[in-house]
Amino acid sequence: MTITPSILISGAAAGIGKATALKFLAEGWRVGAYDIDSEGLTALSSELAKDQRTRLATGCLDVTDNDSWQQALEDFTSHTGGSLNLLFNNAGILCSGPFADTSLERQQRLIAVNVQGLLAGCYLALPYLQNAATSDNGARVINMSSASALYGQPSLAVYSASKFAVRGISEALDLEWAAHGVKVMDVMPLFVRTQMVTDMNARSIKRLGVRLTPEDIAATVYRMAHYRGSRVHWPVGLQTKLMMAASKLSPNWLTRLTNRWITR
Repeated sequence: MTITPSILISGAAAGIGKATALKFLAEGWRVGAYDIDSEGLTALSSELAKDQRTRLATGCLDVTDNDSWQQALEDFTSHTGGSLNLLFNNAGILCSGPFADTSLERQQRLIAVNVQGLLAGCYLALPYLQNAATSDNGARVINMSSASALYGQPSLAVYSASKFAVRGISEALDLEWAAHGVKVMDVMPLFVRTQMVTDMNARSIKRLGVRLTPEDIAATVYRMAHYRGSRVHWPVGLQTKLMMAASKLSPNWLTRLTNRWITR
């Protein structure tokens, strides 16, 4: 008997999360779409055909609340026999502009969502992922990172730091959880055409532009869902791929100089 593979997506009401939910539903997966935006989730469900709605579960998820994470995981896996093939830690927020001009509370909130929320998702999802590890579809975690994790970005200092944390967590858990049969990766786009980058106050977005769509990221996440190799970091788009290659080959002084030029 063929078992329908399952994915739980945080921050699924809009942008990348919504595009990923639609992509996986179109490919026949069972999808858990969770978010604090209940109206956005209702709108997502209303866009679906009847057969897709039968494979969709939605619910409230505040990623900064451990109990909310546990409830979301229990709710979704009640539809999957207690297992989870893929956790997509997508939920995130952004604040931009000079570090000293952004309130400390906003920057701490960013860390709470982007880092602590992702950490909680990984930690609490592990038992459900382990239940799926021996299935034909396997088990994996995909974390939402960014090209900002390649080098610290002026006007995006705390956001950039949060994505460095995501990168480190992904690398470490991929090694650690191999023993559990769980693959861990991150996806690293540059700027994506979502509400998050509207009115963003950073020179880098003016210099580099916004060339990626949520659908571009969703397509990459779908490829990652079927990947069986050792690769951890997945840059999206030519700009990010070139930046990643350059960061590996260039001396630190040249990387620093390049980033200074991009953000001046």
